[in-house]
Amino acid sequence: MSDSSSQTPAADDGRGAISTAGAGAAALSGLEILRRGVGNRDLASRPGIGRSLNFWLVEVEDGRVMFEGEPGAESLNPLGIIHGGWMMTVIDSACGCATMTALEPGVSYTTLETKVNMTRAIKPNSGVYRCEGKLLARGRQIITSEAYVTGPDGKLYAHGTSTCMVLRPRE
Repeated sequence: MSDSSSQTPAADDGRGAISTAGAGAAALSGLEILRRGVGNRDLASRPGIGRSLNFWLVEVEDGRVMFEGEPGAESLNPLGIIHGGWMMTVIDSACGCATMTALEPGVSYTTLETKVNMTRAIKPNSGVYRCEGKLLARGRQIITSEAYVTGPDGKLYAHGTSTCMVLRPRE
């Protein structure tokens, strides 16, 4: 069991949301929030899902993000290979964070749909995998994105798309 005292505390981010983005995050754009976490492989500073499934943000720019992750024993299915949910989660995170780069301060989003296709299985302890997410369409209410998981061998392991709804504060 992990020691919760070593984890980044969740706090009201200024929108009434409890998150690891920190106090005052509502005054920052999505891109600014994401840039705070780039390149930090420290387990305690990652959002909970990144801690649980061992992946982290390595690059971010307007409309594009890159995650890296190393799936291990925590992600095995009963057959002894990495559960497809690991790829699904990393793709959902990459698509969501690509969406987040387009958000102005005080605005949030939620995922409406994510569709993923796996192309091959991931074996445990097989190295670091990369997942790139990119915006496809940036609307006022709906944003769509795509992401790809590639392995240390350069091969495609999964690809997917997400549709996200922009959540604006009530005026």
